[in-house]
Amino acid sequence: MTRPGAPDADPDGLLLGRLVALDCCVVSDALDALGLPPAITGIGPVWACGRMAGRAVTVSLEPVVPGTPPPSRHLGTEAISQAGPGDVIVVSNGGRTQAGAWGGLLALAASLAGVRGVVIDGACRDVDEMEPLGLAVFARAPVARTARRRFVEVATNVAIGIGDVPVAPGDLVLADGSGVAVVPADRAEDVIAEAERMAAEEAAMAALLRSGRPAVDVLGRRYETMMGDQP
Repeated sequence: MTRPGAPDADPDGLLLGRLVALDCCVVSDALDALGLPPAITGIGPVWACGRMAGRAVTVSLEPVVPGTPPPSRHLGTEAISQAGPGDVIVVSNGGRTQAGAWGGLLALAASLAGVRGVVIDGACRDVDEMEPLGLAVFARAPVARTARRRFVEVATNVAIGIGDVPVAPGDLVLADGSGVAVVPADRAEDVIAEAERMAAEEAAMAALLRSGRPAVDVLGRRYETMMGDQP
């Protein structure tokens, strides 16, 4: 069975190559214009890791139920074993920041497996260890507390939600300094094409501004209606 996001889904990596050439803001606008959930809010880079894109491998966490025995493996390890080079691990933890949902040993293991990055709907610890590894990590907050005895993995590579944004295994994930956008795999061509069109229009507007045209003229009705006339 083909793993979601495997080469058969994007034979030459063309979609990901086109996606990473765009920024998260214009991709969010394209999602908005097509009636899809726009970028995730409140998640940003834990170090200056730049832009990254890859296909999602998902992890779902929940708080530990008091009195239950400890799990046989640490959260996130199964996702690392299922991920392929260039994939992005997306961790759903309901935005909880009481403890880390990702840490240094996981980051090391992921980087050795060729994982491109990690997006966490929650907190990340061992932040100082991420940059030397070169692993792009995006989270809601840094924290020092461990997930052990606090959070446990309940599922791997299943459909999850990050705020109001659904994420399915194999979806395309783009992250940069502005945030994180998730492009549904079955709408990737439409979204990327729309984002490319918008980016070209914005580049033309930037050229007009640099030529001396007033902002009030350049950023007029056309700019206001790029995503459609109606909200």
